[in-house]
Amino acid sequence: MKINYKNILLALATSATLWSCGNKLNIEPEQSIREEIALNSDENVKRALSGAYNELSEEYFYGGVVQLLSELLTSTSEIRWEGTFNQPREVYNKNMLATNSFITSLWLQGYDAINIANNVLSALEVVNEADREVVEGRALFVRGIAHFELVRLFAKPYSSGNTNSNPGVPLKLTATREINEESYLPRASVEEVYQQIISDLTTAESKLENNGEFAYGQKTAAAAMLSRVYLQMENYAEARDAANRAITYDQFAVGNSYARTFNSGKVNSTDPDAATSDGIFQMPVSAQDGANVMHTYWSITAYGARAGDVVVLPAHLALYDQSLDANGAYLDHRLALFYRGEGNDIGTGDWRSGKWRFLNSNLSIVRLSEMYLTRAECNFRLGTSVGATALADINYIRGRHTALPNLTTIDLNRILLERKLELAHEGQGIHDIKRLKGSVDGTAFDDRALLLPIPQREIDASNGVLVQN
Repeated sequence: MKINYKNILLALATSATLWSCGNKLNIEPEQSIREEIALNSDENVKRALSGAYNELSEEYFYGGVVQLLSELLTSTSEIRWEGTFNQPREVYNKNMLATNSFITSLWLQGYDAINIANNVLSALEVVNEADREVVEGRALFVRGIAHFELVRLFAKPYSSGNTNSNPGVPLKLTATREINEESYLPRASVEEVYQQIISDLTTAESKLENNGEFAYGQKTAAAAMLSRVYLQMENYAEARDAANRAITYDQFAVGNSYARTFNSGKVNSTDPDAATSDGIFQMPVSAQDGANVMHTYWSITAYGARAGDVVVLPAHLALYDQSLDANGAYLDHRLALFYRGEGNDIGTGDWRSGKWRFLNSNLSIVRLSEMYLTRAECNFRLGTSVGATALADINYIRGRHTALPNLTTIDLNRILLERKLELAHEGQGIHDIKRLKGSVDGTAFDDRALLLPIPQREIDASNGVLVQN
């Protein structure tokens, strides 16, 4: 089945755009499906599915708040929050209130997407038979990754053990047309949530196609997210194999410009003018549509953002190889991407992450580069060389994104350092700390100070069904 996306505008999508080449209609996805958008036709189900992806792309989920709060949970020695908003400051200080509006909105956005996906799954019988498997796969992909982000942020990490008794998050698997007291579910165990995520993403991978579109679930994206799930569980064999599948599907390529990996507005990896196709799953951002909260808080006023709320500190920059070329430029292009103040920010001397400099740039949720790093780590841990040796994979990524010489030997610490440098400030750091049983400024990886609190409004509305961290 060939799916043609004329424009990926997640808030303005219809089945005519997603499944053929027609006109666009405005869609307003909601947690409950209104009567006038009843799921009684192929067209309406596909509209609702588009709405689920729109929910993921909104400000308080993959539009940037998931990534922002994840980064603010990491070490205060490497980044500093200077913004005036108290909600992110609570996360940065590891002293969060259950009434924090950013955290509440993140929770609600995630479950909105899950609920819409469940409604789509409940109406598959009306979908055209030729499209049914892809619709099911895309809905399962949404449900799986939304549960995954929620359980990683609101529950104790898998690595802390006791996964059958530690509370995860509510596991929502049925459609709700109207939200009321009976809609609230207790927190399933961490193990139950992870097993459901694996089931959803495994089925999604088997049903999805690879068509060059990276704003919606496809086979490569499902494999990549599965790899991330298994890695969090320390299931290195499955994480390796899923990463290897994502690589060998040969749909994407690691770009040779690290800067352009994060500053491209292209939305189709088959577009010959696309700056990079490294982003396996991305949230498109354009002048017409899309949220980019990472730009809002990480960039500066010279580029239309706030006044540089997040500062990158020298302790982080010192982790990179400082070698220079003959022109005085850093050989490690990842280090070269950081910049000091410009425009109104001149004179502060503060360092900023160039990954989020510009507004109309896609937000990569998972990149192909991560898959090489995951495969390398897992192969090294297991003493295998599935797809390639660990050394070859690390040198491949270094060769694409640095001008540094190849490494001749490798160990686990070096692999983990390369992962940290490559994926810095993309929202993955805290999850690596948790799976590796590290600490954050002296706080243990499984301390509740590193968990987002269940929103108080949800605790109150559930009449005791939901329990707080």
